[in-house]
Amino acid sequence: MALEEGLARLLSVLDPAARGIQDLRRLSGGASQETWSFRIDGGQGQRLILRRAPDAARSGGSGIGMAAEAAVIRRAVDAGVPAPRIVHELMPQDGIGTGFIMAQIEGEALPSRLLRDPCFAPARTKFANQAGSILAKIHQTDPAGLPIPTQSPQEVLADLAARHRAVGDARPVFSFALRWLAEHAPAPRPWTLVHGDFRMGNLMLGPEGLRGVLDWELAHIGDPAADMGWLCMESWRFGNDDPVGGLGRREDLFAGYEAAGGTPVDPAAVRWWEILSALRWGVIIEEMGAWVRHGTDTSVERHVIARRASETEAILLLDLLEGAA
Repeated sequence: MALEEGLARLLSVLDPAARGIQDLRRLSGGASQETWSFRIDGGQGQRLILRRAPDAARSGGSGIGMAAEAAVIRRAVDAGVPAPRIVHELMPQDGIGTGFIMAQIEGEALPSRLLRDPCFAPARTKFANQAGSILAKIHQTDPAGLPIPTQSPQEVLADLAARHRAVGDARPVFSFALRWLAEHAPAPRPWTLVHGDFRMGNLMLGPEGLRGVLDWELAHIGDPAADMGWLCMESWRFGNDDPVGGLGRREDLFAGYEAAGGTPVDPAAVRWWEILSALRWGVIIEEMGAWVRHGTDTSVERHVIARRASETEAILLLDLLEGAA
């Protein structure tokens, strides 16, 4: 295949002692980027991950771009954040697209296993505290000079409103949520580097705990509470009751964050971002439905996700009723 041949041409860069590429396979998941796993035959025998942009451009989920994502990951790793080490950024002469190759972090990211498999029981007990500690490291990473956008709460809301209108679906719950969020926006606070998609599915765990943070394509400079609200949003609990990714309490998340040097947490601000996160996920689902209708992405995965917008409406109604009480 063309991709395997292209990777083989990079062997002298990836590992001078390597003989070839083995076990090349595409991994599931990822809203807007392709992810491939492969192993170097010979040499150091590394297991690597190729992350590259797809051929078809899609609105609403393109992120910051592959070069910017690689720059953010490098900066985060240098700051002590457990994230994949970048091995090589693809060049035009490589002939296999736009993206980068990174070291593979061994572990499990599939929520269905992490939330229920007995072997991850020790990791579940410490997850919320560890997640808080890692978020503190991310938010203390210096973002100066990174080619990423700045997003205020008001800009995030305006963007969601525009994207919702562009899809053309009539959802009164979304309209109500946009108005409520605008009226209850949190007070301004110092902005930091924000991961943007810190949730179950993008976090690699082993039996002993959290090993790595993946998928940095939505990184930006903004309110650090956004990452906490996104992690606590109900859809990322996958049927469990505990708010922090289905595995822990908010109090433990906040304690881990502050113990690792994060600024004092405002629970009300995190809750506001949690409600916004349900709306954000609902709008993303609407856009995926448009991809399916327009033939941009007709994969089974996209069909399944595109049917879940009504789920976010139910989450928003319950959240907004609680917020109005």
